[in-house]
Amino acid sequence: MVVGALPAAVRTQSSRREPYMTDIQEKLIALSEPGYRDFMAPLLPNLPRERILGVRTPALRVYAKELYRAGEYEPFLRELPHAYYEENNLHGFLIAEMRDFDRCLAELERFLPFIDNWATCDCLRPKVFAKNRARLLTHIPVWLASEETYTVRYGIGMLMAHFLDADFRPEYLGWVADVRSGEYYINMMIAWYFATALAKQYEAALPWLENRRLDRWTHNKTIQKAVESYRVSEKEKAYLKTLKQK
Repeated sequence: MVVGALPAAVRTQSSRREPYMTDIQEKLIALSEPGYRDFMAPLLPNLPRERILGVRTPALRVYAKELYRAGEYEPFLRELPHAYYEENNLHGFLIAEMRDFDRCLAELERFLPFIDNWATCDCLRPKVFAKNRARLLTHIPVWLASEETYTVRYGIGMLMAHFLDADFRPEYLGWVADVRSGEYYINMMIAWYFATALAKQYEAALPWLENRRLDRWTHNKTIQKAVESYRVSEKEKAYLKTLKQK
């Protein structure tokens, strides 16, 4: 079947891509819902609308598990860049299923440069990382120093997901505060990280706001998100509001 629906930008993005639909693309199109695409498109403003099919995340997760269990995913992982947003999410869900840390990390490192939106970045949560936090930690500073927007965002997300509870150390706050970027999706993640830190490690995180160690926009966004959190007490919220920068 000729893929007339493939975005022109993607057709020219890689000379390797054949002008035919893959079985996975056909399956994703079969799972798609036009109404859901209309819902998702405004949430992904940096993606062309024609790259979004409209497949719900639960359906993608189920499909990823089916492919993984059948062992029918290797050719798909080799095919980068992908045409559709949902293909990228499916790729991430397949990586998340991998139980071998080294294999999982290798596939993640290969995929990270191709992530082009916040949603794909934030849903990539390999299960094996929770059992290998010490090894994971050694890679996070490298991601934070990357020139790729979503690689940096991913590194911050990993610190937030795995190192704000029992494995928390105050210096990790400095790792994130030292990230300086004009990218909206990086600064939003910094704010999300510090707001979560205020919910989980309030005494350690508070001085970073009191001493204004974040840029003004990120500082104020952190306070906004913390005030919206049910995990921050009313007393703490009241004090945080006094720290807002004009």
